Amino acid sequence: MIEDETFADDDWYGEELVERAYTGCVFRRVDLTEALTRGCVFTECRFESVRLNASRHVDSAFLRCAFVRCNLLDAEFTGCKLIGSTFTESESLRPLRVTGGDWSFVGLREAKLRGVTIREVRMREADLTGADCTEAVLADVDLSGAHLDGARFDRCDLRGSDLTALDPTRASLRKAIITAEQAVVLAQTLGLQIR
Repeated sequence: MIEDETFADDDWYGEELVERAYTGCVFRRVDLTEALTRGCVFTECRFESVRLNASRHVDSAFLRCAFVRCNLLDAEFTGCKLIGSTFTESESLRPLRVTGGDWSFVGLREAKLRGVTIREVRMREADLTGADCTEAVLADVDLSGAHLDGARFDRCDLRGSDLTALDPTRASLRKAIITAEQAVVLAQTLGLQIR
């Protein structure tokens, strides 16, 4: 395990990181473009201006990490845990692809998530306040308890996702795709009686 180290201006382009553990480390301007992490654990680490473009992450964990001004263009997370992590000033989060895993309590406030694909992910109590999820896919996502005020889900595929925390009067849902069962949930949120 590597603890409390700072990595600055390192070139890890295309590196394969397998079953490594980092705790309390700072990664500053590190190039992780096309890198692969598999079974790695990053705990309370800080990523500043890190390039994660086209990187792949499989069964890795980023627990309570902070991503600041990072580029995740075309990054992919499969079966990963990002519990309690936050993304701030990270403009290039698309076309991010996330499949499976646990992103509960993740902070994506005002994130630019237009066109991203997130499937079968637990995002309980995630903060998506003001996030732009236009034309994204958030399918079979557990959004229970999520903060969704001011979020934009225009033309977003939300089929199979838990929308119990979504107040349709406080988010934009123009031409969003949902199932009949989800329509009932939203109608009940509005106080409508369905007979």
